[in-house]
Amino acid sequence: MLERVLNAFLDNMTLLKRKSIEAVASRRPARGTRTRGEAPAREEKRMTPRFAPVTFSEMEGVRYLHFGTEWVQGAMRLRKPDAIELEYAQQMMAWLLFLSPSVEEFHVVQLGLGAAALTKFCHRQFSRARVTAVELNPAVIIAGRSMFGLREDDARLTVREQDAWDYVMDGTHAGAIDVLQVDLYDATARGPVLDTTAFYRACRRTLKAPGVMTINLFGDHDSFPKNIERICDAFDNRVLVFPEVHDGNVIALAFNGPEIDVSWEVIEARADVVEKTTGLPARDWVQKLRAANARQEERLKI
Repeated sequence: MLERVLNAFLDNMTLLKRKSIEAVASRRPARGTRTRGEAPAREEKRMTPRFAPVTFSEMEGVRYLHFGTEWVQGAMRLRKPDAIELEYAQQMMAWLLFLSPSVEEFHVVQLGLGAAALTKFCHRQFSRARVTAVELNPAVIIAGRSMFGLREDDARLTVREQDAWDYVMDGTHAGAIDVLQVDLYDATARGPVLDTTAFYRACRRTLKAPGVMTINLFGDHDSFPKNIERICDAFDNRVLVFPEVHDGNVIALAFNGPEIDVSWEVIEARADVVEKTTGLPARDWVQKLRAANARQEERLKI
């Protein structure tokens, strides 16, 4: 079955060379729902997803994931399939400056699988951590496993075909997650598809204390200020942001739990350890966070 699906993917794989300006509708009425003029049914059925096509491109040894447009939804260097290729995705791991994944029952959750870079990295790098990925589009999950090297589920790895909203609203996940990595974009890639204050408050409820949410936002778009405002509201203004990187991505970190009051020298020492053990540019993270956040220049207090 997987081989047949993979062959279908390969038959339709397209090198995307020009920008598509068509926004694909993300949802449509399910069969049996009412149209105008019809009598109400006994029970309204939930809207079922309508997904943009999953497509791929390759350039200079890097394979990219797209949802039918030129916008990049994830990437993998073919010679380093377990590395995190894109800078903004590397910055999604900046929670490592504040939390250690070596503690017992450490749980990392990824909302939005993309090319599975973060999920693969956490599963491989942190041998004691549980890693869960939540992805609504089954084709993205298949692409992750057939085109981007995502392993099958095991004792520490779980990939769930589920709406991220439903996952964070599930009360069984309250206070159960150490790190929540949020990267939820549709085909147009201009802003998160879940961006309400209610969603961000639900995200916070899933976190342990201490716990950290990292989120990919689009700085060069009117969705950015409203998302920052809503995240700050949900997390009591305990939010740090990175400077904007390639293609407008801005990564934000939001904190749950005890107040952090520490010198940057301590954070820099932690960054040295992270960089040596993971290969991630953690010392660069410290410099950028220190420079980009007001009133945090001398000491991190949040």
